[in-house]
Amino acid sequence: MQAIVEGGCISADSHIVEAPNCYTDYIEPKYRDNAPHIEVDARGGDVYVIPGMEGTSIPLGLVAGAGVPPEDLVAKREGSKFVELHRSGADSNYRLADQDRDGIAGEILYASIGMVLCNHPDFAYKSACMQAYNRWLAEYCSVAPNRLFGLAQTSVSSVESAIEDVRRAKELGFVGMMMPGDPQHEDYDQPLYDPLWECAVDLEMPLCFHILTSKNSNTDAVFGQVRGNRINGFMNIIRGVQDIVGLFVLGGVFDRHPKLKLVIAEGDAGWLPHYAYRMDHAYDRHGYWMEGRGLKKKPSDYINENVYFTFQDDWIAFKNVSELNPQRLLWANDFPHTDSTWPLSQELLTEHSANITAEQRQWIVRDNAKELFNLPC
Repeated sequence: MQAIVEGGCISADSHIVEAPNCYTDYIEPKYRDNAPHIEVDARGGDVYVIPGMEGTSIPLGLVAGAGVPPEDLVAKREGSKFVELHRSGADSNYRLADQDRDGIAGEILYASIGMVLCNHPDFAYKSACMQAYNRWLAEYCSVAPNRLFGLAQTSVSSVESAIEDVRRAKELGFVGMMMPGDPQHEDYDQPLYDPLWECAVDLEMPLCFHILTSKNSNTDAVFGQVRGNRINGFMNIIRGVQDIVGLFVLGGVFDRHPKLKLVIAEGDAGWLPHYAYRMDHAYDRHGYWMEGRGLKKKPSDYINENVYFTFQDDWIAFKNVSELNPQRLLWANDFPHTDSTWPLSQELLTEHSANITAEQRQWIVRDNAKELFNLPC
């Protein structure tokens, strides 16, 4: 597939699907008998089960539903087997062919099961699982290091352990960190995390927060019960990453670390102009009595400079480029997840980006991600 931009598109948010042995074979021995694993559910489909998160089995057919017509997703949810999924989700030997089919020159790779693991209550167990995942992902990316760019996971069980995770990730060749929405101790706006942010800046490792990785991001929208129709829960999943933006901006993190780069993944961006306005309004009008003043710049200035946003088919974001910083927008195809634009990304991009300049298109669909993550492709 011919890409819409010179050099080929870079997907700033794609995923792997953890192989059946990802955790069982790569985790430290003390956790091996209790590692995340695949089971067959009552409908005969393969589901990932995470001990300690009972009731949160993950139907693999929905994890890897890219390219499946909407009306067929029910069947994918109710009886899919792992061997029927996109092979490139777990085996990188097949990945480049799927990239080429969609006009993709490179992908930033996030976890799938690891997204749910971010909310596991046992931080020691969670850390062991994430370290196992990082070992597995390093091997996955090694097949094509100029086109597969992994993000390591860290549980942030402590500042010290997170710093070690960042350093180890850099040594393994990862290009950034996939962060959990909630650390074990105090929240991310507290100064005790300053050494971690300094480490991320020094090693040029962007911090990446994906939807569905925070306690309040409503994973029940996908896996369980919600208020009213389940689509109502789907509408709520952006809320968790909006909280992350507000936490870092209003907590003064970017004042203390002006070179820190934050990525908000799969949360879309069409809502951002109003969100930025609303934060400026709250800061100006209510900041004194809410004891929220003291920033060196307007909240929107930090959003426009320090925060990057990934999206797939959010044509509203393209339509409102004049109200955003186009050099902080990152297009993605979300392969092989159910929300993916694969294999029709080029057709959608041609339509959605028709009213922006060629330079803006080049930034959003390729160059921003290349620069942010220091990619060789």
